[in-house]
Amino acid sequence: MLKIGITGGIGSGKTTVCRVFETLGIPVFYADVVAKDIMVSDPLLIAGVKQAFGEASYLEHQVLNKAHIAQIVFNNETELAKLNALVHPAVFRAFDQWVEQVPANSPYILKEAALLFESDSYKMCDKTIVVVAPFSLKKSRVMLRDQVTEAQVQARMDKQFSDEHKIKMADFLIHNEESASIILQVLALHEQFIK
Repeated sequence: MLKIGITGGIGSGKTTVCRVFETLGIPVFYADVVAKDIMVSDPLLIAGVKQAFGEASYLEHQVLNKAHIAQIVFNNETELAKLNALVHPAVFRAFDQWVEQVPANSPYILKEAALLFESDSYKMCDKTIVVVAPFSLKKSRVMLRDQVTEAQVQARMDKQFSDEHKIKMADFLIHNEESASIILQVLALHEQFIK
């Protein structure tokens, strides 16, 4: 079964693009959603987080202590790398388990991940798609969606590869801007993938 990785900078609209693929019956693995779930459900990951960041990493009933983790990893690249080194392999394991449960008649699957290239999870995929949008459009989308400042959006963007870098690594592009129909672009790729 063909595995297609899909990514894009924050605010590029990759989730919207994935929803279009889903309407075509294509299964989508949302890595960022799964990462949040396994932070409180994967015993191996929980043990690793506690060992790396202390028992205070979790509150009662295995609730993640986000404030504690954020205080440690925020603005500390070494600690953030340590957290990612625990989370990314756990997401990889979850993806492998998910793939085993996908119906055999699915022509292909999508793995949506904000850090597809940064985490090296693109290596688990046969092809990759990058969703791109103009910087000003991405910025305004995120500010509106998350109720954050321009500086906060920029700080998030700085933690990801640039669009230019992602484009160089991608097999396919989807342009998500007012003048381009994402539905037509998705349909064209869908036709290619099912062949």
